[in-house]
Amino acid sequence: MPVALKENPSRRCLLKAGLGLGAAAITGLRPSLAASDTIMLGGNEVSVISDGNLSLPMNFLLPEQSPEEIEALFKPHGLPTDTASPDCNITLLRQDDRLVLFDAGAGANFQPSAGELMAGLEEAGIDPSDVTDVIFTHAHPDHLWGILDDFDDVLYSEATLWVPQAEWDYWRADDTLAKTPEARKSFVVGAQARLEAIEDQVQMVTPGMEVIPGVEAVDTSGHTPGHTSYMIHGDGESVLVVGDAITNSVISFEKPDWVSGSDQDPQKGIQTRKALLDRLATYQTQLIGFHLPNMGIGHVERAGSAYKFVAG
Repeated sequence: MPVALKENPSRRCLLKAGLGLGAAAITGLRPSLAASDTIMLGGNEVSVISDGNLSLPMNFLLPEQSPEEIEALFKPHGLPTDTASPDCNITLLRQDDRLVLFDAGAGANFQPSAGELMAGLEEAGIDPSDVTDVIFTHAHPDHLWGILDDFDDVLYSEATLWVPQAEWDYWRADDTLAKTPEARKSFVVGAQARLEAIEDQVQMVTPGMEVIPGVEAVDTSGHTPGHTSYMIHGDGESVLVVGDAITNSVISFEKPDWVSGSDQDPQKGIQTRKALLDRLATYQTQLIGFHLPNMGIGHVERAGSAYKFVAG
């Protein structure tokens, strides 16, 4: 189990190991920042660009819950009980001479309501050739498939592409396709094709490493075998790019011990999610969630024995 979170003044910016099963403590968490669409961390400018949204049936998200339980959870929030339409939020970091994306979005071949990142970059005046780094949380379609254009060429031809080592090893293994349920085999085929296409630009990420200055990898496996979140530090503040370790502003916070149909290892996903929520609430560290509302920006507060997402 994860060790209790502690401060470590001698290593201000190092997150030693992460939140997966058996992981060591997270160190160096900083207080939350004020609400803003753009977060300033010293010389680091962190913003969010939308990649659109997904449409997911509720019985996929919550395969073990009854319709009555689902209605009781969502009705007070005025939300649908049959489908969810989670946002897809791409974090953008401007740092000195670097322009960094966290994940590449869905591209044109996953769901028609997603794949809006390129339009958002164009609106922001960013050409794909300007991007110096793409740092991946994991290799699910809405995070990886947008790395290729309509001609299957790498969109960010000048960028270093950072992929978690455990994620790379899992998706590229010879037996992964055979072991995957039929409904998700397309995920494997799509991931393998894209990882092969980008291989020459890839650098590996391991838990606790400083990927680029001020950006450190946190093991949040469970959603996928190598799922990784990233802590961005600057000027004594921090924000955690969560990825899909926390996926829904109601389910993940109010019922963190419910099985998520999107987690490849549901029990590990639960343990990682609960540990992460506890630590974020304890240290009031701001987060950016890939599928959370308000462009994903907010923080965690305790609500009795559960939690709530507070936007901003």
